[in-house]
Amino acid sequence: MVATLTLLGTLISVNGDPETEIKSDVTVIGGGPSGAAAAYWLAMRGFDVTVVEKKVFPRDKTCGDGLTPRAVVQLEAMGLADFLKTQHRYLGLRTIAFNRSYEIPWPRHPEFPEYGYISRRSILDQAVLSRAQEAGARVFMHHEALSAETGTGGITAVATRNLDSGESVNLVSKFYVLAEGSNARVSRSLGATRDQAKPLGLAIRTYHPTARADEEWVESHLDLRDSSGAVIPGYGWIFPAGDGSANVGFGLLSNRSRWRKLNTTRELQRFVELADRTWTFGEPEFPATGGKLPMGLAISPIAGRNYMMVGDAAASINPFNGEGISYAYETGRLAAGILTQALATGDASMLGAYPEQLRARLALYYAVANAFVRFISEPKLMSAGVWSAMRSPALMAPVVSVMANLLPGSSAAQVERIYRFANTAREKLSQSRWG
Repeated sequence: MVATLTLLGTLISVNGDPETEIKSDVTVIGGGPSGAAAAYWLAMRGFDVTVVEKKVFPRDKTCGDGLTPRAVVQLEAMGLADFLKTQHRYLGLRTIAFNRSYEIPWPRHPEFPEYGYISRRSILDQAVLSRAQEAGARVFMHHEALSAETGTGGITAVATRNLDSGESVNLVSKFYVLAEGSNARVSRSLGATRDQAKPLGLAIRTYHPTARADEEWVESHLDLRDSSGAVIPGYGWIFPAGDGSANVGFGLLSNRSRWRKLNTTRELQRFVELADRTWTFGEPEFPATGGKLPMGLAISPIAGRNYMMVGDAAASINPFNGEGISYAYETGRLAAGILTQALATGDASMLGAYPEQLRARLALYYAVANAFVRFISEPKLMSAGVWSAMRSPALMAPVVSVMANLLPGSSAAQVERIYRFANTAREKLSQSRWG
């Protein structure tokens, strides 16, 4: 029998038995942002890389579609600057709360640009994965990773199923990158678990046509309330896409049992009705879709003898604002850098540096973010904090820099600045009528 593999949607034949075995230097499970980034950085260095992806691209993905300056830097480094120029560019964030509105531009930074882009994930993810393929990675679509075979040296093979033919394909590599997203079947089978004390986000969104689709500011509403009038620990967003539509969504933190029961579909509709007064939305393109957002490096362990978890599978999403794309690219690139050294030297123990380097980059910042999440989970405190911050654009500007992780300097210096800022904000809050 001849086994078939789906290469970017095109069937190709591979001679062999129904249970085909594919060997490579590195297997990447998942072709989303983190997996595609890891595959690109490995393939462009000449390594043999196999990527398997459950879906067939282009495919829709629940996301706000916003690329911050952090994400722009990563995409440009992968040679996608020309692609980005075809997407909708924006200058910063319009924050709205308590009948006030401020347009806060992205801050000046020695490493990051002062602009971002809006790019639908159906377009963006295909562009990045195609870039990895151009660099030399083999990309097999519509293949589901089922399980990992393990031995004393770590993963010995990953079993996948061709969802078109039902045939089995075993992937055998020296190393594995697990970029499975939040529903990480293989990662969980290897013992990866989420720290329940750390935040988990929920988000839902759709697209609405609007005459304001070409605006240069993304919009964030910070004082949403449920039907009882209680403050919701989250925000609503409107991201004009430049194509006649806007990505309209609603996200909240569910680390308290009260908020886990909130009907996100209903709350999104309430937000759309509120925003429609100024945006004049048309009917949504399709029913809203939602998903979970694992945050704050809440997953462990994220590495084994010959594998690493990246992106959402490693809970790399920023708890401050729910941003995940830039950290997916960054973790994929970091994993690829470590694998480059391991492959060049034959020393698999180098993978032990991955959790350490990831913690060095993000742990302090995310520790502050997790504390922030606990703060805003208290409705009265969140409402008071937002009200205080919205009293002055001079106060909101550093808030945006902190939440988007765009402060210059080392991680330790950044955290020190955040704490100083938080103490100042707390003092201002105590002096207000909310204190």
